[in-house]
Amino acid sequence: MKRIAGSIALAAVCALPLLSPPVLEAADYAHEVKAKKMSFAWSVNGDRLDVKLSAETTGWVAVGFNPTDGMKGANYILGFVKDGKVTLSDDFGDSPTGHKPDDKLGGTEDVTLVGGSEENGATTIEFSIPLASADANDGNIAVDGETVVLLAYGPDRDSFKIKHKFRTAMKVNLATGAASEE
Repeated sequence: MKRIAGSIALAAVCALPLLSPPVLEAADYAHEVKAKKMSFAWSVNGDRLDVKLSAETTGWVAVGFNPTDGMKGANYILGFVKDGKVTLSDDFGDSPTGHKPDDKLGGTEDVTLVGGSEENGATTIEFSIPLASADANDGNIAVDGETVVLLAYGPDRDSFKIKHKFRTAMKVNLATGAASEE
């Protein structure tokens, strides 16, 4: 009897349709601000910041947090999509007019890719970063109060070496979504 029940159970399991691996879907975002042809959407998710950047470009998009002098001191995340593949870079503002990858400055890559796409002349990237990273180059991102956020996108070319086509700075309260021009 045990043998028959085992055979029936095995047959039932084998008859189940094969399940494909789970598909990661981008989170719904609690807040969004728009500047020119670019949007920055985000949610605070425990000790992480989930971000979605979109711009009307087939080049790169970027966000920077808390610069101290121009671009200097900011934690930057840049990304582009080429042939369906997302490329991200976790950078640090090493001068008032420039930035370099964290890992070239003794830091670490602390960004987690969620997804991205390039459709109808627009690039979108989604990622998550820690609010308080162990990397000294990243600094801490305060949820309450004002955070200076830099937004930029490049022209229609997939290269981080090309200067921005658009940039702006704003003050954002990540908890409430309130935003104002810097």
